Formats: sequence, structure tokens, C-alpha cells
Amino acid sequence: MLIALVVLVFFLIVLAASSIRIVRPYERGLVERLGKFKREVGSGVHFIIPFFERMIKVDMREKVIDVPPQEVITRDNVVVTVDAVIYYEITDAYRVVYNVSNFEMATIKLAQTNLRNVIGELELDQTLTSRERINMKLRTVLDEATDKWGVRITRVEIKKIDPPQDITDAMSKQMKAERTKRAAILEAEGYKQAEILKAEGEKNAAILRAEGEAEAIKRVAEANMQKLILEARGQAEAIKLVFNAIHEGNPTKDLLTVRYLETLKEMANGQATKIFLPFEASSILASLGAISEIFKKEENKRDEK
Repeated sequence: MLIALVVLVFFLIVLAASSIRIVRPYERGLVERLGKFKREVGSGVHFIIPFFERMIKVDMREKVIDVPPQEVITRDNVVVTVDAVIYYEITDAYRVVYNVSNFEMATIKLAQTNLRNVIGELELDQTLTSRERINMKLRTVLDEATDKWGVRITRVEIKKIDPPQDITDAMSKQMKAERTKRAAILEAEGYKQAEILKAEGEKNAAILRAEGEAEAIKRVAEANMQKLILEARGQAEAIKLVFNAIHEGNPTKDLLTVRYLETLKEMANGQATKIFLPFEASSILASLGAISEIFKKEENKRDEK
């Protein structure tokens, strides 16, 4: 009797354990009864009928599929090796279980096929420089194809694109030649700009030097002009003062004659070998004759006495 009771308790425990199912927050549970879909349950504790029902748990978190490297031919007939990864998340647990047998394998094959189609439309240079374009196009194609499976492709990333070794070597030589060419062009441009700047500097220096010399000559000329003007004004003022003084003093003709002779004496003391006398000298000589006659008369008078 005790053994039967123990067996019954053990059977009830096994029955209860097999009827309890715990679904985590990131999972969905699909309950089947006798091979037929019955209901979909969310997270929490759920009970099923043992031996009649079973639960399939589906992970709804975002997952990644690594697409194995494969050789793809570009439009210009270059064979490249492409490696990609696919990120996806399940949006419908029912369809991902009942509409496709092996979702990951189906997605890998679909990605490989479409990689051939996408890269086959591009040349090698475009393939190497258009990864974002390839990613977007491949994601769009895969998302449309997997929509009926209840899956959304979030993004596709090309990990690497490897051309053949000979193409890589040729590209390396081409890049080196291009860099050498650009360096030579930049060096020539730098030398050209330096020469232009040097010539412009010399030109500006010459212009500034000429302008400075012209300004200096102009200022010297203005200074000389001012000097001559001031001297002329001084001489004019002096002559004016002398003229006024002579007229105010009312000098006699004899005094003027004596002063004229003194002036002639000073002129004769110079280095010149010729002296030009003004036309008025005839009147002066006549005055001298008159003065000499006066002196002679005075001497005769002294002699008579």
C-alpha cells in the first residue's frame, strides 16, 4: 500500500512538472494540441495538458547570421571574395516556425544568391567603394524575401571584399603611382606659387621703392622751391627796404655815383676775366668827369693862394 502511494505521488509530480512551462520575457510560446496549433502565449508561467499538448518556444531577440565567404564575379569579370553578416529579428513567431523549415540556412542561401546579383552589376572599383550601397540593396532584397517568414532584416554588413592577389598588387602600384603623381604636382604647384609670390614681392618692393624715391624728390623739390621763394621774398623785402631808405634819405647824385663805384670795385675783385658794365655807366662816367673838374678847380684855387 505504501509503495503504491509513493508511485502515485511520483506520478503526480512528474505530471505536474510536465504540464508547467515558463516563458521568458524575450520568448513567445506556441502551443500545439495533438499536432494542431492551438494558441500563442507570452512570457510567464503556463500550463499545458501533458501527453496531449506541447509548447515550442521562439526567441524574439535580434540575432546575427554569418554568411560564409564566397567568390563573386563583378561586371568587369574580376573574381572577388565577399564575406557578410546579417542581423535580423523575428516579428511573427507563428510564421517563422510553420512557414520555413530552417530559417538561418534559407537566409544564408538567399544572401549568397543576392550577393552575386548585386555585385555582378558593379565593376571592381565600384564594388570596393560602394559598400553602403551594397548593404542597403541587399538588406532591401532580403527583407522583402523574408517578410513571409515573419522575420525582419535589420541590417546587412559587408565584412570584407578581397580581390585576387594580382589585382591587389596592380591596385597597389596604381595607388603608389597616383600618390607619386599627386606629390609631384603639389611640389610643382608649391614651387610655382613660391616663384609667383617672390616675383610679386619684388615687384611691390620696386614699386614702393620708386614711389618712395619719387616722393622724396618731390619733397626735396618742394623744399627747394620754398627756400627759393623765401629767399626771393627776403631779397625783395631787402631791396624794398633799401629803395625806401634811399628815397627817404634823398641822396644826391654824387653819393649815388660813389656807391656805384664801390659796387663796381667789389665786382672787379671776383675771379671773372670779363666784366660787363650796364648801359647806365655812361651817365656815371659823366658824373665822374664833373667830380674831377670840381676837384681840379679846388686845387687851382689853393695854388693861386
